[in-house]
Amino acid sequence: MPQALSIDGIQNIVFAFAAAARRACEAGFRVIEIHAAHGYLIHEFLSTLSNQRRDAYGGSFENRTRILREIVAAVRDSWPERAPLLVRISATDWIDGGWDIQQSVELARQLKELGADLIDCSSGGNVAHAKIPVGPGYQTQFAEQIRREAGILTGALGMITSPVQAEHIMVTGQADAVVVAREFLRDPYWPLRAARELGQPISWPVQYSRTAPEGSQGRAPVDLKNLESCFEEQHAIPER
Repeated sequence: MPQALSIDGIQNIVFAFAAAARRACEAGFRVIEIHAAHGYLIHEFLSTLSNQRRDAYGGSFENRTRILREIVAAVRDSWPERAPLLVRISATDWIDGGWDIQQSVELARQLKELGADLIDCSSGGNVAHAKIPVGPGYQTQFAEQIRREAGILTGALGMITSPVQAEHIMVTGQADAVVVAREFLRDPYWPLRAARELGQPISWPVQYSRTAPEGSQGRAPVDLKNLESCFEEQHAIPER
């Protein structure tokens, strides 16, 4: 049978997130995201549908969101100040009485104060019987509302498959970024196709130059040593 985490267990998890962020930085990663969506552990704390605790981590909104606030604060302290920190949330459980968009807006406000740079706006995943109206761009509304009401950068995702659709989301101010996943599995060259369809110049790997559109520029080799030096100067790993 599942057992509730002890307070010490919760603090160990917070510490583990911070330690993972530090390892990611040392390994050369430039952006990290905390996954607090889709019914995984953090989301289970956020939603009243799954959180039945009666201590400082259950009950009220402040208590249910406490673990995520502690994780974000700890990760931000272990992650370079100028390196982006993203947080993915399920903006709604799609169930009455569960986690909803109003709580997501307030959470986003608090996470911004703690140093989160962008809220990645997904939904659902916490209960199997939720009725989710899946369709093109069906979660974009959440990115727009959180962006507008919480004053934080947001990412839109979910059934965003065409370059024109993604561009429309950006230019109309519904989100600051478009997150594409499964479409890359279907079409690994999606960015090149998007650039062509939208008439945007993009550099191509020099090996592909013979197949690139006329006027395309070859991609200059990256000076990895110089890149690492610049990153270390601008995003030094915080001292513990």
